[in-house]
Amino acid sequence: MASAIQKMTLNASRDIPFNKLVLSQSNVRRVKAGLSIEELARDIERRGLLQSLNVRPVLNGEGAVTGTYEVPAGGRRFRALELLVKQKKLAKTASVPCVVREAASAILAEDDSLAENVQRVALHPLDQFRAFRDMLERGMSEEEIAAAFFVVPTVVKQRLRLMTVSDKLLDIYEQDGMKLDQLMAFSISDDHDRQLQVWEIVSQSHNREPYLIRRMLTEKTVRASDRRVRFVRLDAYLAAGGLVMRDLFEADDGGWLQDPTLLDRLVIDKLQEAADQVRAEGWKWVETALSFPWGHTRDFVEIEGTPVALSEEEAGRLTALHSEQETIEAEYAQADEFPEDVDMRLGEIEQAIAALEERPVSFDPADMARAGVFVSLDTDGTLLVERGFVLPEDMPSEPEDAHDEAEGYDDAIDHRGDDAEADGREGAPETEPEEEDGLKPLSDRLLTELTAWRTLALRDAFAANPHIALTELLHTLVRDLYWQVSGVDCLEAYVREIPLRVHSPDMPGSLPAHALRQRNEGWKHDLPEDEDALWQWLGGLDDTSRLALLAHCLSFGINALHESSHGPSLARSIRERLARADRLATALTLDLAEAGWQATVENYLGRVTKARILEAVREARGDEAADRIAHLKKADMAQAAERLLEGSGWLPEALRTANAPELPEREEGAARMTDSPDAVAAE
Repeated sequence: MASAIQKMTLNASRDIPFNKLVLSQSNVRRVKAGLSIEELARDIERRGLLQSLNVRPVLNGEGAVTGTYEVPAGGRRFRALELLVKQKKLAKTASVPCVVREAASAILAEDDSLAENVQRVALHPLDQFRAFRDMLERGMSEEEIAAAFFVVPTVVKQRLRLMTVSDKLLDIYEQDGMKLDQLMAFSISDDHDRQLQVWEIVSQSHNREPYLIRRMLTEKTVRASDRRVRFVRLDAYLAAGGLVMRDLFEADDGGWLQDPTLLDRLVIDKLQEAADQVRAEGWKWVETALSFPWGHTRDFVEIEGTPVALSEEEAGRLTALHSEQETIEAEYAQADEFPEDVDMRLGEIEQAIAALEERPVSFDPADMARAGVFVSLDTDGTLLVERGFVLPEDMPSEPEDAHDEAEGYDDAIDHRGDDAEADGREGAPETEPEEEDGLKPLSDRLLTELTAWRTLALRDAFAANPHIALTELLHTLVRDLYWQVSGVDCLEAYVREIPLRVHSPDMPGSLPAHALRQRNEGWKHDLPEDEDALWQWLGGLDDTSRLALLAHCLSFGINALHESSHGPSLARSIRERLARADRLATALTLDLAEAGWQATVENYLGRVTKARILEAVREARGDEAADRIAHLKKADMAQAAERLLEGSGWLPEALRTANAPELPEREEGAARMTDSPDAVAAE
């Protein structure tokens, strides 16, 4: 016969007056953590005591019961009740529900205290979200929920934001199939179908980072920091009915705009309003666009305007600002740094001085009657107005000779290449069949675009190094004069500006392009207006300035472009020119990554085969990174590779600058390029 299982007996529960309770020294909690005593007291005041105290009788020296009870488990609740008594919100003799353990129990008081804290399980975030949602549906506001649980409203908003995540993903999270930060990343979008598509992709990959999920969910949106948004302002977009995706869990720089079409319409409307105002000035024509192609002023003659003179009031203001600036700088000349308020004031002064010194330009009404204006959006989101451009047919019968000279770097590049013109389309995109594989040689157009970037950066580095510029000039002149070497050089000494007609869209906004424009505008501003004055001006320059101007002028003749070769003689000329360009790049320690080139879908990754994409990722990030994206389709692989290569400094072979090699090695490398123009990128 089986023996009966002995039934356990629970500790008795009873109400004990608060003034009969004392805090036990056996309570193991010593460090303050979690909800403060003040917040807990307010919660007890609002909803009462939800959990009893665990107490034991206090015995005297003879082992007799004294009528007082110590509290080894529930010390924070005891302190909160004590605070309410001090605040006279609770009577000293108020009954407190307690679970009483026998004084002779074999279980230590420290054991009870430790068990109560260790065996406590924190609420699952999903349970918290569901509780908040139920309270919201029952009529409580987010602020009321936050106040009830002593959290900031942002926490409640974040938890409630999980309502936008698909129930299927919530189930996966509940079963520990994904992490909380991944779930939070999905909350950025309320498109459940897209959420599931993204999860299907990332769940099959080694990379499940939240940033990747966010990028995939926002790839068809526009950042609030985009120049178009800065131009029209976010409040105008919202007023027009546009929607914004926000990330409550990460800094999102204002979020993502979900309606790019609406945004572009607002931008165009605002640009048209600006164009109407400019047209009222008296110009013959005004053209507007989000952005014009690089070199769009190439076929125009630019008329000169006259800067508007400062008024007496403006001149006085400018003098006062300069005086204040000099006084502050003199006062803190010995200080390591300016105090914050002083530094802020200096910044305000510099902005005010710049605003006064950058004078508006006035034009002759007769010139305006035959000239026009380009109105577009600048890279920083401000309005860009380019005034004073005349079509050749609108020029007088005898155009000024000055127009025949090189006007500056803006005329050096055109979006249209020979191959685009051949089929009647401007900027015809290249496509790669999805099934192509292997390290197929790069196309001629892509190589031309890459080497256009390299030529641009080489020009900038060349112009900034007069010593190298003079060395290259003398080398070219001596070789041509004494050795009579044939072939096209990388520096054409008579400085025929080499146009960069074929280039990638990112090149006009690059660091070298900006530096060359700034340098060109600076010299153009200083040059005299006629030839005789120019001779006198050049003679008066110091040697440093003369060398700098020489390097700048010579830089426009730099030619490191890849070109399709037809015939052995032309191929040899191109080979020699590129070999000399390599030597020049090595001397200048040219680094295209430092110059700002970075592989993107548009300028490289979307134009090559999957094998080349994987090769790039493998070289930059290793085999594991390449393996993570190897299963993707080409379009997705290119986008993933762009993210992986960001900041890596990886360059295609055509853009790399080798350490200065010995001449035989260089000639050998040039010979390989003769066999195949793409060899430099296929090695």
